[in-house]
Amino acid sequence: MSLQTELKDIARVAVYRGEVLAQRLRFAGLKTPRDDWPVLLGISFPKSGTHLLNQILLGFSDVAPFSRHIPLTFAAYDGETGRRRTLQETLAYLDALHPLDVSSAHLFALPEVIERVIQPRFLSYFIYRDPRDVVVSHVFYVSEMLPGHHHYKYYNEVLTSFEERLRVSILGLPDAEVEFPDIAGRFVPYLGWLEQPDVLSLQYEQFVHDRAGMLARVADHFLGRVDTLQATPEAIIQVLEASINPRKSPTFRSGKTGEWRKYFTEEHKKIFKDVAGDLLIRLGYEQSNDW
Repeated sequence: MSLQTELKDIARVAVYRGEVLAQRLRFAGLKTPRDDWPVLLGISFPKSGTHLLNQILLGFSDVAPFSRHIPLTFAAYDGETGRRRTLQETLAYLDALHPLDVSSAHLFALPEVIERVIQPRFLSYFIYRDPRDVVVSHVFYVSEMLPGHHHYKYYNEVLTSFEERLRVSILGLPDAEVEFPDIAGRFVPYLGWLEQPDVLSLQYEQFVHDRAGMLARVADHFLGRVDTLQATPEAIIQVLEASINPRKSPTFRSGKTGEWRKYFTEEHKKIFKDVAGDLLIRLGYEQSNDW
């Protein structure tokens, strides 16, 4: 890390901590909940509505002294090198968070990580999406939106068509030096979050089809842990609704689901069923492989 980058990080943290202090002063009359104020943790599978969940969780800053910005984000893989983060790095990220922080993470459900996250100091949510839409979104993201991604050159210089790129996003690159499993292999490390009652699982598509109902679930989960707010549940839901800005949420911008149908050829359907058909059934997106 260069000295300039290090100084920028120090300055950013200093500004952030000043904002946290201002939030505490703004809500100085609000009683601290049992077990202290938690960390709001948004866990997501990549390309599954991360920005949407971030916006919703940051909306709580209008009714409680939570952060108005996300101080730390965490990805299971380094974007520039593709290196998988170690367990020690993951636990260090979680331990660095403070009460009233709002954070965002692509976080594997490893036993040691689950043990940390289900503690009272965290109030956690997990958002996921139809993996077929995920692989389509992944192609656009890597090939068009993120030149610094470690797969950018491969997707644009080696692969010559969208169909080829989509095939790789489904099947991964099993022989590559840098780990890139198929879509099922990429999702399996997250499945453990679906089994944790203390982590509220959210299906991205339901925010499109029943936003009010989903925001009510988000608020109820929050109020089950934070019981000292002066705002009513109805007022909280309105605040969370107002916090959503589709223009800043690439996944949510179109407000549509099932976009994979525009892009999947019969070959894509076949290879997806081969590697991830059971995953779709387990997640509730299909009842069988007859789709």
